[in-house]
Amino acid sequence: MQLSRCRMTKDTRISLAVLAVLLLLALPAVVAAAAPAHDFTTTYTITVREDGSALWQVEYRTPLMTDADTTLFEEYRRDLKSIYLPQVQELMAGSASQASVAAGRPMTIGDVSGSAVIQVSPTGKFGIVLYSFDWYGFAKSGDTLAIGDAFAGGLFLAKDSTLIIRYPDGFTVLSVEPAADQQRDSLIWYGQRSFAAGDPRVVLERAGFPVLPVAVSIITLVIVAGIVAGLMLKRRHTRAQEAEEPAALLSADEQKSVEERIVSLLNESGGERFQSEIVRLLGLPRSTVSSAVGSLHQKGIIQKVRKGRENLIRLVKAGNNVPDE
Repeated sequence: MQLSRCRMTKDTRISLAVLAVLLLLALPAVVAAAAPAHDFTTTYTITVREDGSALWQVEYRTPLMTDADTTLFEEYRRDLKSIYLPQVQELMAGSASQASVAAGRPMTIGDVSGSAVIQVSPTGKFGIVLYSFDWYGFAKSGDTLAIGDAFAGGLFLAKDSTLIIRYPDGFTVLSVEPAADQQRDSLIWYGQRSFAAGDPRVVLERAGFPVLPVAVSIITLVIVAGIVAGLMLKRRHTRAQEAEEPAALLSADEQKSVEERIVSLLNESGGERFQSEIVRLLGLPRSTVSSAVGSLHQKGIIQKVRKGRENLIRLVKAGNNVPDE
C-alpha cells in the first residue's frame, strides 16, 4: 500500500483510520515499520474501569491540505457507518477473542461507535475520526487490576502515535513495565516503539484506608475535646462560686476586721490589688469582700478602678488604716 505524506489517494482514502487500529493490535512491527511515511497522528486512550472492563477510544487526525483531501474525507464520513465501522468492529472482536483464549477469561467487544468531523483551527484544517468501544474483561479485576494479558500478540505504536492508559479513582499504580514516558493521573507512551507480548504490563492496587492518619486525627480530637471539657468545667465551677449565696450579715466588729485585713493586704502589696486576688488571699466569700470593699470606698479609704472585667482596688493613701467609728 503506497501512502503519500501530504495527499490521500482514492485507493487509500481514510481507511488509514482502520489501519491505525491494525497497526496497534495486529501487524508485526517489521511490517508496520516498512510502510511508507504518512502524515497523520493517532491517539489510543484506554480508560480502565474497576470491574476490569475498559472504554477504548481511537482518534485518528489527518491534515486536509487541499480541496481534494476534504472531498475524500467527506466520502469517508459518508461511508463510515456502512463500511469502516463494521471493519473496526470485526477487527476488535477478533482481537478480543484471541486475547480471551490467551488470558483464560471471557472477553467481548460492545457498544462500537464511530464519528468523523472536520476541524478548523489556527494551525490548519484537519479531518478527525474517532472510534470508541467497550472491551469487557480487558483487565483482571479484584483488589488489584492487572492490565496486559489482553495484549497477547504484542503492540506496535507507530510514529506520531500515543497510547494512554487511564485508571479508575481509588487505584494507584503498583508496577508498570515498560516504564511510561509520562505518569500523572494516567500512563502515557509515545511512538515509535514496539511492545513485547503482554506489554505494557500494569498492576493497579486499590488505595488502602489511611488507618494511621485517621487514628492520629481521632486521638487529637479526643485530646482537644478533653481540654475543652476541662476548661468548661473549670469555668462552670468558677461561675458557681461567684453565684454562691451572700454571706451571713457580719457584726460591726467583724466587718471592721475584714476591712482592716483588706487595708493591711493593700499596704503590703504597694497600695493596690485586684479584688479577685483579695478574695483568694483572704480566703473569704466573694460577697463578704465585696461588702467590705464597698464600705471602704464609701469612707474614701480606697478607690475602685475598672480594669477589663475586674476591679482594681487601690488605697487612696498608702499606710491608710480603717478609722475607729
